[in-house]
Amino acid sequence: MLPSSPDPRFLLLVVVIACAASGVSCSGPRFAHLDRVRELQHRERRPPAEQVDAAVGLLARLLPSHSASFEFRVIPTEQCGGKACFIINNHPSFDGEGTPEILILGVSGVEISAGLHWYLKHCCASHISWAKTGGAQLSSVPYPGSLPRVPAGGVLIRRPVDWNYYQNAVTSSYSFAWYDWERWEKEIDWMALQGVNLPLAFTGQEAIWQKVFQRYNISKSDLDDFFGGPAFLSWSRMANMHGWGGPLPQTWLDDQLTLQKKILSRMYAFGMSPVLPAFSGNIPAALKSKFPSARVTHLGDWFTVDSNPRWCCTYLLDASDPLFVEIGKSFIEEQIKEYGRTSHVYNCDTFDENTPPLSDPNYISSLGAATFRGMQSGDDEAIWLMQGWLFTYDPFWEPPQMKALLHSVPAGRMIVLDLYAEVKPVWINSDQFYGVPYIWKVISPFLSRHHLISFFLL
Repeated sequence: MLPSSPDPRFLLLVVVIACAASGVSCSGPRFAHLDRVRELQHRERRPPAEQVDAAVGLLARLLPSHSASFEFRVIPTEQCGGKACFIINNHPSFDGEGTPEILILGVSGVEISAGLHWYLKHCCASHISWAKTGGAQLSSVPYPGSLPRVPAGGVLIRRPVDWNYYQNAVTSSYSFAWYDWERWEKEIDWMALQGVNLPLAFTGQEAIWQKVFQRYNISKSDLDDFFGGPAFLSWSRMANMHGWGGPLPQTWLDDQLTLQKKILSRMYAFGMSPVLPAFSGNIPAALKSKFPSARVTHLGDWFTVDSNPRWCCTYLLDASDPLFVEIGKSFIEEQIKEYGRTSHVYNCDTFDENTPPLSDPNYISSLGAATFRGMQSGDDEAIWLMQGWLFTYDPFWEPPQMKALLHSVPAGRMIVLDLYAEVKPVWINSDQFYGVPYIWKVISPFLSRHHLISFFLL
């Protein structure tokens, strides 16, 4: 169980049913690459001391009066039976106020932070939520020196699923476009306390795109017609519209890239695995004029103001065009160069609320395969994390088209987000995404500030 999750009996039941119904193990030869990437993420985590420092910093921000009341340590997974876990013990050296009372062990900074939340919730009757839904309610925590003891032998809580995902692509414009570092720091603290270890990290990508498209002689003024304003970036990124609410000043692009580096640094410090964006085929109109022989499709209108072509009807680079994989590779490589590392998981959404120009499964499959080749060309270990919203939203996606997209990449190289699973689950009517691993996800409250934690299933 993870703190502030639904009833643990329900969670475990869901995991068991999902694995048993699909007839596959939650790991093993069929999904060997998923196991490999999880192991890579574990090996590539920041040093234990840095993860402990991240948890210590969180405690100082959350409950500064009790900074000396807790001690944190990172432990190997072998101490948890091979799984991620946290362990809470009474500190053996406790000797009154000013000395540590509670010892929290965890396999990462996230697990330690989740352990702290578990202790504050279950032993001190406190509650930690978003600022708009109560915030950190800690008045019930006893004074230093008198914290509640845990049972003899301690408390061990194992993570029932490997990844807990957070956000979706549109949260960037609903909320995060207005966050400065101080607000992001609070959000990342909240993620760690809730046990989130697979967060979406979309901030600053326009500055990366600018660097990539400059190689194709696309100017800043060309991109002014491509990028939306901050409140509409999510939809320009997903090829629903272009230019609306812009242009974006260069200072904003630069500042967002600087902010993204801070965000990623803190996420990595906790031992999280941030999910970066990838190329879906969405291109600025100027690319078509710069490369007149490129195979480009002009998409239809998406709820755009008066169907005005000034804002609607974006351009999609055909998957069969050599530029497709080339641009996809360049975007991944530029991110790794700029940020210094990756977690090997990339979010990319093809035809999010846009209907494909062709229903031929071969076309759908070729687009999916090219999208993944772009990722893999830039990062050989890449896993494609795809929102399943298109299957909920558009009746275009019949079983042949769904299978064509889902099976366009090798087994274990794609994970689907069942984005609205608490209301309109896709897994039920798709034979569990036709054997592709998926994440059961909640959107609550709908189209509001945030999107809650998700659970990784197979």
